[in-house]
Amino acid sequence: MSVMSTADQPPRPEHKPESEPDAASPDPAQRPGLVIRPAGRVVLLDPDNRVLLMRYDDGPPNGVHWSTPGGGLDPGEDYAAAAARELAEETGWHDIVLGGEIHRWTHRMEYDDAIVRQVESFFLARTHLPGRDITGVDAMHAADGIATWKWWTLEELDTTDEAIWPAELAELIKKTLT
Repeated sequence: MSVMSTADQPPRPEHKPESEPDAASPDPAQRPGLVIRPAGRVVLLDPDNRVLLMRYDDGPPNGVHWSTPGGGLDPGEDYAAAAARELAEETGWHDIVLGGEIHRWTHRMEYDDAIVRQVESFFLARTHLPGRDITGVDAMHAADGIATWKWWTLEELDTTDEAIWPAELAELIKKTLT
């Protein structure tokens, strides 16, 4: 694993969540002309309450950012199943049990050369191994655009200038710990 220092990082891009969709829409994820991409994500904490994040070195509009393991739903899959599958694919670990959904975030981003409206459902999970190592998935990371990974402390999340998706991740984790 290689991690660039903050000084080596490009400036933090502005990435804001979507504003509320048209109130007349029965589905809050709907926006005319924008493809909806549902995704499941895992807020994985180790025994020291550090969270596992993956770094993507994307060009605009996404930019360089860190996010929790996860990704899009396969046909017939629900959010929790997608989150569990993606965590296993991105880490090689098949022993993590997901807890309940703790957050939902909708934002615009580029995926597969198109701007999509991504609707993400976050699930809490824990590993009993502090700072657990990820091995054997380098090819998957390269194919998925994962540049590196890191276990982040809450203090690091609170003080970083790097882009974290979602930006409120530290507060979300603190709420789950109380």
